[in-house]
This record gives sequence, C-alpha cells and structure tokens, in this order.
Amino acid sequence: MVPPTSGTRRSKGNGGVQRVRVPKTAELVAAELRRLIIRGTLSAGEALPPESELIEQFGVSRPTLREAFRVLESESLIVIRRGANGGARVQPPRREVAARYAGFILEYQGATVRDVYEARTFLEVPSVGRLARCRTDADLALLNDALDRDDRDCDPQEAIRVHSEFHQLVVQLAGNATLAVLSDMVHHIIEVANESLQPAVGPRAEQARRTTGRTHRKLVEHIRDRDPDAAEELWRRHLGEAEGYVLGGDPGSTVLDLLGGRSDRRRSHVLRRAVPR
Repeated sequence: MVPPTSGTRRSKGNGGVQRVRVPKTAELVAAELRRLIIRGTLSAGEALPPESELIEQFGVSRPTLREAFRVLESESLIVIRRGANGGARVQPPRREVAARYAGFILEYQGATVRDVYEARTFLEVPSVGRLARCRTDADLALLNDALDRDDRDCDPQEAIRVHSEFHQLVVQLAGNATLAVLSDMVHHIIEVANESLQPAVGPRAEQARRTTGRTHRKLVEHIRDRDPDAAEELWRRHLGEAEGYVLGGDPGSTVLDLLGGRSDRRRSHVLRRAVPR
C-alpha cells in the first residue's frame, strides 16, 4: 500500500502557522511510477503491469489508479492505448515536451524572439569552445556525418531542419546535459522562427544556406584543431548573422506572435478542411 504521508507538502497559513497538505493517493501512485520510469526501471515502450496487478500492489481502487495514469499521461510519461491490445506504455521524458512548456512561459512573459536568439548565443558559444577543448575522435566522426547531411541536395525546409540539427549536435557533444536540455528548449522556438520568418526559396535564401554550410565546415576544422578561441569567435559571428537574417529590422516580434500565430494557422487549416464547401 502507498504510504499516506510520503510527499507531504507544507504551506503557511494565517499567523505563519504551517498547514500540512497530504497528497492524494493518486498523486502518490503517480509519483512512484514516475520514479520507476525516470530511473529506467520501466523502459521506453514497455507496458505497465495489468491494472489488476497494480491495484493489488498499491492497495488502491481502480478509479484511483486511473487517475494516477491521467497524471502521468498529462506529463507525457505514458501513453494509453485503447482496444484489445491496449493499456499503458512507458514514454521516456522528452525534451520537446519541456520545450513546449518553456514556450508557454515565454509567451506569457511577452519575451521577444530576439531575446530567444540571444539566449541561443549564450548557450552555444561556450559549448563550441568546450567541445574544441575536449572533443574525441568519435565526436569528430559525428560532426563530419552532420556535414555530409549539410552538403546533400534537399528541399529548402529540409535544409533548415538539417542546419538546426547541427547546432543541437554541437551542444550535445559538449557534454553538459543541462546545457543540452536548455538548448533544445530554445531550438524549439528557433525552428519555428526559421520556418515562419525567413524566406525558404530565392537567391538570398540559397546564398544563406551555402554560407551556413561553409561556416559549419569551418567550425568543425577549429574543433578538430582544438582551437576553442577561434571556434567561439566564428560561432558568435555566425549566430549574430543568422539572427539578423531571420529577424531583419524587427526587434519586437514576441514568442506569442510566433507560436500563437503558428497555432492559429494550424487551426485555420483544420477548420478550412472541416467546413464543407
């Protein structure tokens, strides 16, 4: 049975006296299952034990267990499948989920897209320097594979995605898990900006893609040569140029303008398809 007092929270009431909040049983069950998922005891894609088994294990009712499932489903840690072969299956914590919630916060605070681009500079420039100092032969192999993808002919939107993946790879290889997660949050918004604000076709766009490819290749040379100063200087300049290219002279676009606009466009597209003509 789930211990009734684990996870107890305290809050101050009138006169500074602390009130004790005992979590609901469903929250305690969700917390235990969450712990098993995060620690890897329950693997990605693995089915949770049958409801009857979990009910007996935790000593709870079926409605309580299903409420715990809803908590985990809202956190994208499990997916519920319906039907004969249905049930709850484990999903590992995903960075894009955290990025989506970070986007909500930035929208609420009125953060500008330029602010997000500046944050990318703060994250990526030290990362390329760290990678240049600490890189391994395996890191170089991954970077060269990414350069090969950069060089392939592909449609403009695919090229934008490939370039964005290179930026994320550089941060991931730098070896700091916290920076990698923060960078993924920022890139969630950057990718939307790249798709929405910069021209995908035309001579200017093609020139920008060629310039980006050359810069990526030069960065890998600096990393290969273990030259962190040159890597940081090149990358700072590259990020500044990319910001200017995408945002132009408009410093005031907000994350809400960008992400909210995307949601509105998707909603309008769905409505147009749904409304009979």
